[in-house]
Amino acid sequence: MALMDGKCCIVTGGAGSLGLASAKLLLAAGGRVMLVDRDRDALAGAAAALQGEVLTAVADVTSAADTRAYLDQAVAAWGRLDVLFSNAGLSGTNAPITDYPEDIFDSVIEVNVKGSFLALKYALPHMASGGSIIVTSSIMGVQARPNSVAYITSKHALVGMVRCVAREVAGKNIRVNILAPGPINNGFQATIEDRMSKTMGVDATAMLDQMIPMGRHAAVEEIARSVLFLASDQSSFSTGSVFMADGGFNA
Repeated sequence: MALMDGKCCIVTGGAGSLGLASAKLLLAAGGRVMLVDRDRDALAGAAAALQGEVLTAVADVTSAADTRAYLDQAVAAWGRLDVLFSNAGLSGTNAPITDYPEDIFDSVIEVNVKGSFLALKYALPHMASGGSIIVTSSIMGVQARPNSVAYITSKHALVGMVRCVAREVAGKNIRVNILAPGPINNGFQATIEDRMSKTMGVDATAMLDQMIPMGRHAAVEEIARSVLFLASDQSSFSTGSVFMADGGFNA
């Protein structure tokens, strides 16, 4: 039997590099996957790159109606839900708090925090016993740096959310964990580092590589393997935890 044989999985932020890489592994391990993203064209391209039983849903994760709609679509197709990977996120901008734009702060909190809140709120009634919820935080959910107040606030908030909900649903044999990647070699991180470089007047990518004990950024496939572990029964006694995938950054 394959590791994810027949398990029904939803991945938000599914058109992004981590969502897509995770979907590939979940499908290869025998799972069924729904990709959720607000970018219709990117979503279609991501689905075309996958092999296996794939559903797609265009949705704004900050909308309760959209959240209920993609969940209803998945449950109508599969009759159950085993895995939710709440992965959609925004990075915001780089500025000291006194200059940080309020509208960008609000957008980051809406997507990163409320988006996961809504996903958990409306997915949990459909989750089967033995189900797994994974929420993407960040190394910046357990550390901090200047000039990123919205992103860091949101990623810390997700850790608290997951710890709370994990205790609420443990008796139902549903696990809820945080995935906290360090810097990944992808477009999302490159955008952050470009802003950091301009703000700090340094090569932020080289600086981070020097700070990471393993001396490099992660490949997106390495982080996706952590998603597969948390989604599968291999992590059956892990809940309410923060799983670091950071090359030793937080050691």
